[in-house]
Amino acid sequence: MPDLQSSFPGPFATSPYADAIEEQTAHWLRTFPLTGSPGEAKTLCNITAHGVARVLPTADRDSVFLCADLFLWLTAFDDIHGEAEGSRDTARLTRRISHCIPLLTDHHEPATDDDPYIAALRDLLHRFRERTTPTQYLRLTAHLRDNLFGILWEAQHLNKPDQVTLDDYYAMRPHTVFVHTVMTTAQIALNYELTDSQRTSPAVRELEKAVADLAGWINDLASYTKETQHGNPTPLSLPTLLIQHHECNLEEAFRLASRMCEHQASTARLRITELTTNTNTTLANHARTMEAITASYTWHTEHTRYKH
Repeated sequence: MPDLQSSFPGPFATSPYADAIEEQTAHWLRTFPLTGSPGEAKTLCNITAHGVARVLPTADRDSVFLCADLFLWLTAFDDIHGEAEGSRDTARLTRRISHCIPLLTDHHEPATDDDPYIAALRDLLHRFRERTTPTQYLRLTAHLRDNLFGILWEAQHLNKPDQVTLDDYYAMRPHTVFVHTVMTTAQIALNYELTDSQRTSPAVRELEKAVADLAGWINDLASYTKETQHGNPTPLSLPTLLIQHHECNLEEAFRLASRMCEHQASTARLRITELTTNTNTTLANHARTMEAITASYTWHTEHTRYKH
């Protein structure tokens, strides 16, 4: 695993509502039964609650509850319909996603609330619509569509990593690890919004790319052993593709991937330092948010969910 201590040494701030978030997500999951196993539900609530608590250490109670419910929904959809079903039946996964897309584009389809995923998504979108600007809501739903298409793309290639190029993987991985959606919901929860010129500035773009890459890559390294023990000797992940591209062995691929992670962490730290020079600006707030997101993804790779 990469050594991120020099760039992100911790300790990482966490929300005082962490335990309350876990209780709330468990309650929400009883209302919308997205997973059938009590053990899976407990683990999912725990990692989601404490992950969001690290992304939003200063957010109010309602904001962290809302964001936690959203990422509980995304993760459960990926676990149940993406990874568990999607690789065996991509047509079925496509149909499931097609039921979600009209809600994300404001095309009001006949209600199918007998499906807990659709009912839960309706609930989430209603709650977000009440507290976002039109631009924020459009940006959020666009990222959610990207997440769903990313889940479908991953399911189509899960058992055929030899058909995936490194460039394609680099482009798709942020969508399958939901990191851009985390960035967007954090801005909503913390009540700030970048201007278009700030959003497209080199400093912000480089910072967000470094954090997005790091989030996906450390996840790949942390989950590699567990994924191979599920009967797939060549999971669709960064080490597998590095082995194919560089014709190296697994140990060399992990070493290379760790260096890549450390480089992106260093890049992110330099940009965070640059943007927080003027501490009371929107750019400084955004840089601190990116730092918290990095902290959360770093923390969650140590969770039991990723242990074999």
